Amino acid sequence: MSDERPKNLSATEALEQLTIGNQRFVAGIAEHPHSDAARRLELAKGQQPFATIITCADSRVPVELVFDQGLGDLFVIRVAGNIADDAVLGSVEYASLHLGVNLVLVMGHRSCGAVGAAVDYLNVQGSATGTHIDALIDAIRPAVREAESQGSEDLLERSVRANATMVAAQIRSSEPVLAGLSERGVVVQPAYYDLESGEVGWLS
Repeated sequence: MSDERPKNLSATEALEQLTIGNQRFVAGIAEHPHSDAARRLELAKGQQPFATIITCADSRVPVELVFDQGLGDLFVIRVAGNIADDAVLGSVEYASLHLGVNLVLVMGHRSCGAVGAAVDYLNVQGSATGTHIDALIDAIRPAVREAESQGSEDLLERSVRANATMVAAQIRSSEPVLAGLSERGVVVQPAYYDLESGEVGWLS
């Protein structure tokens, strides 16, 4: 693996950009940057997003709007339950290696249906629904078990947070690429999006 990666914002700078953009969104003063024809033409020559966002496919979580960013700013990967299978990991690797992205954000959200399904079917043996949704449930169950071990109160929301945190840890330790990138400035940060307030909070 080459040590040469494209220059990009540091993880700290990228996180600051996202924080400021989310504050504008919450306050109702979004600027909707980088959304004109000139930007579109510029991006036809290539892209250099400053952050990778892995989040749920839920229609209530429009990432560019939540962070008040525009065309070409974010490398967005959306899958129900913001899980990290091989395709997701490969996408993160691409962004980090070939686009120089130094911040990977794993963002769960309030009232996540995929996590809710994992809560509902936590103790079901074998196939829960008999559909491909079971692959999502199976991926999320460890986070629900972790949350359940700490009590049943607010299990869904605690499971959402646990899932984002566990997926972030999975990405950080992923071989053969991502586990070695922390020493080269790549940061994987879990987060939680509140559907009502619009605020994004960082998880430890």
